[in-house]
Amino acid sequence: MLMFPVPVFVALVIGYLALRTFLAGGRPLLLALLCLCAAQSLMVALVVFYSVEVLRPALPVTATLVPPLAWVTFRDALLAHQRIRDDWLHLSAPAFTLFCTIFAPLTLDIVVPGIFLAYGVSLLLFIRRAPAMPLARLEAGDYPALIWKALAWALIGSAASDVLIALTYLSGRADWALVLISVSSSLALLFVGLLSVSPDASGPSDDPVESPQDPAPDKHAAEYPAIVGKLNALLEQQGAHLDPDLTLSRLGRRLHVPEKRLSAAVNRVTGENVSRYVNRWRIRHASKLIATGTPITEAMLSSGFNTKSNFNREFQRVTGVSPSQWRDHEETRVVLNLSENLPALPRPKRARQTS
Repeated sequence: MLMFPVPVFVALVIGYLALRTFLAGGRPLLLALLCLCAAQSLMVALVVFYSVEVLRPALPVTATLVPPLAWVTFRDALLAHQRIRDDWLHLSAPAFTLFCTIFAPLTLDIVVPGIFLAYGVSLLLFIRRAPAMPLARLEAGDYPALIWKALAWALIGSAASDVLIALTYLSGRADWALVLISVSSSLALLFVGLLSVSPDASGPSDDPVESPQDPAPDKHAAEYPAIVGKLNALLEQQGAHLDPDLTLSRLGRRLHVPEKRLSAAVNRVTGENVSRYVNRWRIRHASKLIATGTPITEAMLSSGFNTKSNFNREFQRVTGVSPSQWRDHEETRVVLNLSENLPALPRPKRARQTS
């Protein structure tokens, strides 16, 4: 009877995501990550469930390609478009695994989970310290960081499952090991694939590879109020915040201000990151439209939002009520202080009384 184990199903799902990403013209590194996850899951199925032993020595090597490729894909998606020649050092992880496979196979139970753990922890620490993600769509708010944090935890979870699998083999419970390999490792790969193709996991693909950098933004603290003033003028006079593909990188170029300095200025002057600050402008625009009778979906699209989930989340954060509540209720407990020079929001229309 033909077996159809979990890793085969996972390989098919991730393969479908890879095909869809390719047809949509997605980023090459993202496509490579998806193809690698699909291939790894298929190889696990062939070795564990169909006894294709010739592939067994390659499994740890291909597995340790996943964490460094996830790291490079993260940088390419949200920080700066990567060039392969700049990231060749990450090949040392699978290269070391190959060395251990040939000369010290007993160390693989430590090496493979160690690589997954190292990249997962590094990704978490980097996201925690990173002042901004220049290529992330500002519409998405904090979601890009949350998505990649979840992906980092998926790498850490995969490391934990590898350790558990090794322990089950050492204890002589090979039947348990098969279940763990089938479920935990495959689900970790599926989790990586699903997270990486989320619309909020990356920004526009047409931003330039290089952008001006400022190595020490705190030296320019005296300029921060003026920078925020220029930003407010750009948003108010040119409506830059209404562009749904707006990123920190694009804002910096339009203001002729390095990304890090712009991010530091907004954070220091307003107490918010650039994404939240720009989305506050967007919600202000949308709430005024809704208050004058514009349909919610039309107001959302006219205010720089592409997805309803992002719009509803940011509207609730900024106003304290949902868009429909803002539309239907005259009295709201809302304070939208964008700038001292900006007028207050108008009250929403009174909801019509029905008998």
